[in-house]
Amino acid sequence: MARIPTFQRVVEVGRVVMINYGPDAGKLAVIVDIIDHNRALIEGPTTGIARSAHAFRRLTLTPLTIKVPRGVGQKALKAAIEKQDVAGNWAKTSWAKKVASRSKRASNSDFDRFKLAKYKKIRRDIVNKAPKA
Repeated sequence: MARIPTFQRVVEVGRVVMINYGPDAGKLAVIVDIIDHNRALIEGPTTGIARSAHAFRRLTLTPLTIKVPRGVGQKALKAAIEKQDVAGNWAKTSWAKKVASRSKRASNSDFDRFKLAKYKKIRRDIVNKAPKA
């Protein structure tokens, strides 16, 4: 019987992370170097994240990785991100879809929420009147 590894996402150079705290919260970056057990050097040239040290508690590891050497330069990192279409692969994940859905629902106005409730009521009435099979 094969053992299933406990952790699926490990901290490694090239791991795509999402910043979960601070002014850049919600943006994607890539781990460029590991400083110690608590911090990593990250950079996101396509999302506007400057190269800086961040604590792991302020980062969330994504399932995406890119193949880059340790301490890679900004131009090479940007080329690798664009070559492997990190933004496109991220947009395909259920996580990204859920984040987009939450932000869209949060941006609804009061009238939009009212209309949505009315449409749900209409749909519910149609479903309940359908013959039970």
